[in-house]
Amino acid sequence: MAQFKVGVIGCGGRGKAHAEGYQASADVKMVACADPMDEGRAAFMEEFGVEKGYADYQEMLDKEDLDIVSICTWTGMHKDMVVAAASSGIAAIHCEKPMATNWGDSKELYQACVDNDVVITFCHQRRFAANYAKARQLAHDGTIGQLVRVEGACPNLFDWGTHWYDMFCFYNNEAAAEWVMGQIDVEAENKVFDALVETSGLAWIHFKSGVDGLLATGGVSFGDGTRNRLIGTEGMIEVGGGEEPPLRFKGKGDADWVEPDLQDVVPPGGDSVLATLDLIDALKNGREPELSGRKALQATELIFATYESSRRRAKIHLPLDVDDSALVTMVEERLIGPRRI
Repeated sequence: MAQFKVGVIGCGGRGKAHAEGYQASADVKMVACADPMDEGRAAFMEEFGVEKGYADYQEMLDKEDLDIVSICTWTGMHKDMVVAAASSGIAAIHCEKPMATNWGDSKELYQACVDNDVVITFCHQRRFAANYAKARQLAHDGTIGQLVRVEGACPNLFDWGTHWYDMFCFYNNEAAAEWVMGQIDVEAENKVFDALVETSGLAWIHFKSGVDGLLATGGVSFGDGTRNRLIGTEGMIEVGGGEEPPLRFKGKGDADWVEPDLQDVVPPGGDSVLATLDLIDALKNGREPELSGRKALQATELIFATYESSRRRAKIHLPLDVDDSALVTMVEERLIGPRRI
């Protein structure tokens, strides 16, 4: 018999990804979903055998006796939904990333979960992909000596960047960041799921472990499909995507790149499914889930600290002491960005 009853808010692509994870567990049953779009909600109910559907997520929270709620909506909706779900008597929330559209809301929704003894996770699911997990192992088993720098390139610091900031923390064994220096530009209106993002950006993070991170966005790349690069005192690791090798490294004495075997690095099922299953297992065993809100908060602070560094034109020593998104505020005040935004 299933131990946990699940409700899903948001029946689009990411809601389906969460649902596939719940389907893979004998410990849960999806009993309800909520989405204002009738057609999408009906299709979700049919595909996953969910008996009850609601146009209003609050009505679902009020009427259903749920244990877990997945929140799979646009980022600007997260705070109100997380706070409402955390106050409804549930045990856990599995939320899509990024956490929120500003630093104050990110802290507030996390604190609502702490105050209500609710476990919250955010779907930085790349932690469960074989190439990223193996890269972390290689970074600390002596293959490249001592890890000194992690690098990433992606379209933006917010929607994409939240993954890379999280991976920097993951590769660095969750070491806290000490300071951030960054710069951003907004050459044109650029939104992802209705959240304003920069058109180009650069962030330099120094971690208390001594490791440095470098993240560049906006049409930049390593030129060969590489997504992350990990540099050590005696070698380098590259994590690729698309048609490129998913992982390769050069250690001390290696004349050519080595592509390690990724079989059995992580269990089968796909990273989003494994992320959901990890939350369920954590609830059963009383442990911190791999994608805990605590870890997500650390990565999220790096996003808004980068924006704040650009606003102040200064190094930002953490913890971050402002609550807004400096990017949004600077655009609204016409300090950056084209006048038409």
